[in-house]
Amino acid sequence: MSATLRPEPKPGVMDIAAYVPGKSAAPAGVKLHKLSSNENPLGASPAAKEAVKALAEKMEFYPDGAATKLREAIGEVHGLNPANIVCSNGSDEILGLLAQTYLTAGDEAIITEHGFLVYKIYTQAAGAVPVTVREKDATTDVDAILAAVTDRTRIVFLANPNNPTGTYIPFDEVRRLHAALPKNVLLVLDAAYAEFVRRNDYESGIELVSSTENVVMTRTFSKVHGLGGIRLGWAYCPAHIADAMNRMRGPFNVNAAAIEAGIAAIRDRSHVERSVAHNEQWLAWTTEELTKLGLTVTPSVGNFILIHFPAGEAHSAAKADDYLTARGYVLRRVAAYGFPNALRMTIGTEEANRGVVAALKDFLK
Repeated sequence: MSATLRPEPKPGVMDIAAYVPGKSAAPAGVKLHKLSSNENPLGASPAAKEAVKALAEKMEFYPDGAATKLREAIGEVHGLNPANIVCSNGSDEILGLLAQTYLTAGDEAIITEHGFLVYKIYTQAAGAVPVTVREKDATTDVDAILAAVTDRTRIVFLANPNNPTGTYIPFDEVRRLHAALPKNVLLVLDAAYAEFVRRNDYESGIELVSSTENVVMTRTFSKVHGLGGIRLGWAYCPAHIADAMNRMRGPFNVNAAAIEAGIAAIRDRSHVERSVAHNEQWLAWTTEELTKLGLTVTPSVGNFILIHFPAGEAHSAAKADDYLTARGYVLRRVAAYGFPNALRMTIGTEEANRGVVAALKDFLK
């Protein structure tokens, strides 16, 4: 036997482009304003912080594998049956569980061209084929999704609102999409940014899940609740899907700190309201001020904006990114999402938002 033999990944694994998170460092001696990961500039709920501190006295104990009290708290706040809730190590884990549970080799999953990169990663990891459909004006196109459905389609991943564009489709469009899908196709509604949306024609998907057998809504504690470092997400789904995912997930997939922080955070409605109000104010202000500078900003309903830079080398997104980073303002490059000349900016503190606008004004001179 040759000495060069070694374990090799299964076919397809090395074709996956690894996910690259937003940068989180600024040059030495410069104050960091991290605006690359859509984190909550107000931080976590004080109640969640206290809950984690209290847990420090009993870290030797395993958590409740079913996250019962957390599911009950989520159900209480959203009016849902806890039996239909599955909690996870970030909503990313739910997306991976769904892919591993419902996709096999040769199956297809539909994603939109500017959709969250992990949809493609988890589809490929399951040995299935990601089918990318075009968007219209950086917004999901329901007709394009429906045109891509084949007898091999098993999942449609739909981020609503979408990241990194910040665009959304009204819920009557989501219903139209669902009504036209075959009953054996799973519609995954990723509503990570639902709390920030202030539009009368938007719904996160709760009612559709409640009345169907093939829709799952995923949510996260990383955005409005400010618990990105804790890693906590959840899904609301039909009983048969919850049953399948509970068989696939790890036995203690949600750690004790996440459970306690999540219970406190979701019940702290005043912190959620403050976070949403801050975002509403500064999303509008930052969009308007950047537009005054001559930059194009994709209209967003999330807690971030997509900023498009002029054609040509002088004021490209890459140069703007370097200029901002040198001053401590760390944004997200989004070439991997199909926007080589744009940056995504999280709505940050007043200081950070004003600082980015001032820096880009100087950069564009």
